[in-house]
Amino acid sequence: MSEPLLSLENLEVSFPAGSVVRGVSLAVSRGETLGIVGESGSGKTMTALSALRLIPEPGRVTAGRILFEGQDLLALPEKDLRAIRGGRIAMIFQDPMTSLNPVFSIGNQIAESVRLHKRVSKSDAWDAAVAALRRVQIPDPERRARQYPHELSGGMRQRAMIAMALASEPDVLLADEPTTALDVTVQAQILTLIRQLQQELGMAVIFITHDLGVVAQVCDRVAVLYGGQVMEEADVHTLFSSPKHPYTRALLESLPENAPKNTGATAARLNFIPGQPPTRPSEVSGCPFRPRCSEAIEKCHEPLPTRLITKEHLVRCHRVLEGEH
Repeated sequence: MSEPLLSLENLEVSFPAGSVVRGVSLAVSRGETLGIVGESGSGKTMTALSALRLIPEPGRVTAGRILFEGQDLLALPEKDLRAIRGGRIAMIFQDPMTSLNPVFSIGNQIAESVRLHKRVSKSDAWDAAVAALRRVQIPDPERRARQYPHELSGGMRQRAMIAMALASEPDVLLADEPTTALDVTVQAQILTLIRQLQQELGMAVIFITHDLGVVAQVCDRVAVLYGGQVMEEADVHTLFSSPKHPYTRALLESLPENAPKNTGATAARLNFIPGQPPTRPSEVSGCPFRPRCSEAIEKCHEPLPTRLITKEHLVRCHRVLEGEH
C-alpha cells in the first residue's frame, strides 16, 4: 500500500457508559477505497465522525492519533480544523433529509459550503454549486439548484449531498451508509457515481456500510468492525475468498446467495447470527463476539491478540492465533 493520506492510530472513543471505539487502527491512501463493515452498533459511524472531530457530546476521543498528511488532527486548534473539515476531508451522511437545511435551496447550501473553503464571490460560488450538481448527473441543474430539499426525490437528495461534499474537491471522502434508504436501481447509480468521481478527483474514500454486497462492488480493502474493534482487515478479494475470523465468516454466510438451496417443500432459510451486538462492548471480557460465537473457547475470555496472516491480512482471534480453524 502507498503512503497513507489519512490514518487512525490506536483510536479510542468513549462515552460515560464506556468505550465504543477501542484501539482502532486504519489507513487509506490516495485513490483507494477502504470499506468499514459491521452490524449496527459496531462503531463504524463513530470511527468516521472521530476523523472530523464530530463526536457528539458527551463522547470524546480518549486515546490515539488521527493523522492527515502526517499532521495530527486531534492537536489542531478548531479554527485550523475548520479549514480541513468539509474542505479537504468531506463527509456524506446517512440521511440527507436531516443533513440538508429545509429552509434553504439546494444551490444556496452548496454555494455556502464552497465559500467556507474557497475565497470566491457569491456568483462564482453559485456557479460552482450548479457545476457540482451537474457533476453528480442531476438533470437541469440550474433549476434544481433553486429547489428545496423536500422538492427532490430521495435519490436526488443523496446526489445533492454528494455534490455538496465534492464541491470543494476533497482529498478524502467519508461516505456513511450513503445508499441505505435508496432502492436498488438508485443505489447502483450512486455507487457508480462515487467510483467515477473518485477516479476523476483521485480521492481516498472510506465507505461505511453494513452491506457486504456494496463492499464487494466498490472497495479495495475492508475492515470488519465488531464491538468497537477491528476483527479482520484484508483486501476485498482475500476477505471474501478466505475469511479467517468467525464473525467475518458469519457475515458472509448470512448473505442471500449463501443461503442453503431449497431442496423440496421446505423453504430455504437465510443463515443468521444469533443474539445481539453488545450495547457496552467494553464490559465484555476478551473478544466482544465471544457471547455469540459458535467457535468460542475458554481462552476467548482473555484480551484479544492481533495476528498478521500475511503482510496485509490482519485478524484478531485466539483460534486463528492457535491455528484452530
